[in-house]
Amino acid sequence: MKLLIPLLAIAVEAFAASVEDCPGYSASSVVESDGILTADLTLSGDACNIYSTDLPDLKLLVEYQTDTRLHVKIYDAGLDVYQVQEHILPRPKSENVSSSDAALQFSLVEKPFSFSISRSGSGEVLFNTNGSQLVFESQYVYLKTQLPKDPNLYGLGEHSDSFRLPTVDYQRVMWNSESPFIPRKANLYGSHPVYLDHRGEAGSHGVFLLNSNGMNINIDQTDAGDQFLEYNTIGGILDFYFLAGPNPSDVSRQYAEVVGLPAMMPYWTFGFHQCKYGYWDVNMAAEVVGNYSTANIPLETLWGDIDYMDLRQVFTTDPERFPLHKMRELVETLHQRDQHYIMMLDPGIHRLGSYPTFTRGEEKSAFLKADDGSDYRGVQWAGEVVWPDWIDPNTQDWWTNEISLFFNPESGIDIDGAWNDMNEASNFCGGVDCDPAQAAKDGNNPPQPTNPPRDNTGRPIPGFPEDFQPNSGTKSKKPRQVSPAEELQVRSNFHTNAPTDTSKIEARQGGGGAMKGLPGRDLFTPKYRINNHRGGLSDYTLYTNITNSDGTSQYDTHNLYGLTMLTATREALLKRRPGKRPFVLTRSSFAGVGARAAHWFGDNNSTWSDYRVTIPQLLAFSAVHGVPMTGSDVCGFNGVADEKMCARWALLGAFMPFYRNHADISAPFQEFYLWDLVAEAARKAIDARYRLLDYMYTAMNAASTTGVPIANPLFFVYPRDTNTFGIDTQFFLGDALLVSPVVDDYAESVTYYLPDDVFYDFWTLEQVRGTGAPVTVENVTWTDIPVHIRGGTVLPLRTESANTTTLLRRNNFKLIVAPGLDGKAGGSLYLDDGESLDVGDAKSDITFTWDGTTFKADGTFGYETDVVVESVVVLGGEEPTTKEGPWSLSAPFQFTLS
Repeated sequence: MKLLIPLLAIAVEAFAASVEDCPGYSASSVVESDGILTADLTLSGDACNIYSTDLPDLKLLVEYQTDTRLHVKIYDAGLDVYQVQEHILPRPKSENVSSSDAALQFSLVEKPFSFSISRSGSGEVLFNTNGSQLVFESQYVYLKTQLPKDPNLYGLGEHSDSFRLPTVDYQRVMWNSESPFIPRKANLYGSHPVYLDHRGEAGSHGVFLLNSNGMNINIDQTDAGDQFLEYNTIGGILDFYFLAGPNPSDVSRQYAEVVGLPAMMPYWTFGFHQCKYGYWDVNMAAEVVGNYSTANIPLETLWGDIDYMDLRQVFTTDPERFPLHKMRELVETLHQRDQHYIMMLDPGIHRLGSYPTFTRGEEKSAFLKADDGSDYRGVQWAGEVVWPDWIDPNTQDWWTNEISLFFNPESGIDIDGAWNDMNEASNFCGGVDCDPAQAAKDGNNPPQPTNPPRDNTGRPIPGFPEDFQPNSGTKSKKPRQVSPAEELQVRSNFHTNAPTDTSKIEARQGGGGAMKGLPGRDLFTPKYRINNHRGGLSDYTLYTNITNSDGTSQYDTHNLYGLTMLTATREALLKRRPGKRPFVLTRSSFAGVGARAAHWFGDNNSTWSDYRVTIPQLLAFSAVHGVPMTGSDVCGFNGVADEKMCARWALLGAFMPFYRNHADISAPFQEFYLWDLVAEAARKAIDARYRLLDYMYTAMNAASTTGVPIANPLFFVYPRDTNTFGIDTQFFLGDALLVSPVVDDYAESVTYYLPDDVFYDFWTLEQVRGTGAPVTVENVTWTDIPVHIRGGTVLPLRTESANTTTLLRRNNFKLIVAPGLDGKAGGSLYLDDGESLDVGDAKSDITFTWDGTTFKADGTFGYETDVVVESVVVLGGEEPTTKEGPWSLSAPFQFTLS
């Protein structure tokens, strides 16, 4: 959802004194044993107190956790400073390896304290704080590391900038925020304080700072040209995980070991999805499904935006435009057609006495509290709302119950997945002096529906029940109004939510040593200000003085709100359908989100620029942030989609893991079938996507079991080719398919890079020899997208596409062998039932090899299927050689070509 509110540009206040003038710390009581180093850190001189109060005593913990992971933690001796709760982001277990066996080495300078991380073999320094002072204050923590000149840095999302980060005068801000039009050089919906540093032949490594507080991360050069990266946080500790690589994909694997392996997605979620904010009744939603069928464009999943709700209240339906009985018919019809339905759930809960979801939440004490113990209030789509406290166990019980009631297959809406939006959290209250009731009224939230109820569209909808057809009824109804008696009588005791001091908050934070946050802090306006593009810390989000049930504050946990909400949603869906993989799509995110949900890139714009930026967004989330199931709102959410741009986007989106067309209520309709050109492009794109679906699903399984990316930057595949380091207009889907879309506005030509290797045109199977140079292709029609198969791979394809993924799974396979420069090739295929959370042994993990003459299929064959391999096509000669089968996928097989 977008919220068009003027953005306030805020600059960080100039240093009152240089941080380099601060005394730093001295290390003492250094103890090393069994792969662990500990030390005391003591302030070396008079307190600097540059932005808050210096902490005099710190602790250092260094753990050689595995042979490729080094953990370095600097924290307060009193254990008062906030640390991310273990139940929100579980920590990886340490194997306590010997430092002599580790790929990374920790070096310590005792006075002034600094440290460095280097490679064991080469001695190359990867991270080095020497020459700058550690500053550790109650509301400001500063650490600076030296870097090589012009480094290749990636990550530090979420952002809409280039994939390889700028290295001069560049700043990344970590503060989750609703961000209409995904502005450049700004904090967006998620915070991922992890970066990958690629140094060519010297290898790659990763650095993850586990800290959820707001921060500015600056990448720049000194006046002397020395490169650096510095962390400036407004709280929390320094909790680093250094990942040795050395290959780029090794860093991805190692990061997944820290934050959690990605969740395996249901097979059907790789189908094509359609949504729009503005399907104003159930009849229109059904007609969209029918129109896709009529246009012969496969549609797997229909989505319900907030239109379906009764005055935008979650867990309700508009009784006149989306009556429950008809919604049940819609979903039942979709399921009969092997299609799916997903509905939105926002966090804001309408504060209305007659609203059962609210009253049941009150009974459970499920909502965040203001300092006086009353419900903390804000404004979201439903009007004046309260906010779930996702950290409170009672909230999980309440949320699970609401989901089980509303989405009960027997009496409610039998959804197939859930969509968490607005969960940064987005609050329509712009500042701490907001009166939520008045703000809701002034903003017309919730608005009354403007379209009169109707029984049908007046047009036949093929494949839908009688209720959806013309002449099915003659009822006419007026919009329902909320009577004054329904509203809570709260204006007489109105309070602003914002206390004038924090004394009551301090009292709720409990005793010392609980890692829940230091008392006495300014939770609204700390002296060090991060560059939140929406303004102050509390602007358009939850007030940062609000405490959670465990005594922590939103000041420290703001960036975790979306993660905790989607976690609660995932758990509720698991309770609803035990044993089935839940599907949750989230807008807000933090480290570890990939282990629990999918993510889309938010409320982008229908522009060529936002079309292009989907590629660096995909690469960042897939390769660095550990979130495989990602994609954009195809054709753009805001603005007016252009036919030719939408055709290009329909093609590009088909080669990304999550593929959904979605638009705002203010935007014109942009379903693929509305333009002949886009419809043609979409049919071609989806046909290719569905034939490739098992290849994508196999890559998803590899991501969920090992952490390797589902989409790869070119340098992940060619890590020594310096020409690939900055490419973010091409990508590999898996490691076999190189996707090189037309990216220039209204262009019918494209220049892309082909590494020094052999490739094969995906569409024609023609061999193409890359020379490590750009290639320009002219006359790329509006229904074409250049795609190449990398030599050395085996590509599994379904023999033909289908209208749904259920039908697709019945089609046989064709295998494409694309020999490399050495004449050999390899690949894999993963098969299971597509939906079970734990498939046990009922899975097949098949490997394919080609040695130049003999093709072999081997592996495990636990998934029972009648589907076979019809043929194997070997490329590389003057003409492809086809070996006809069939071969069962229940056992190994092989053949030899002379």
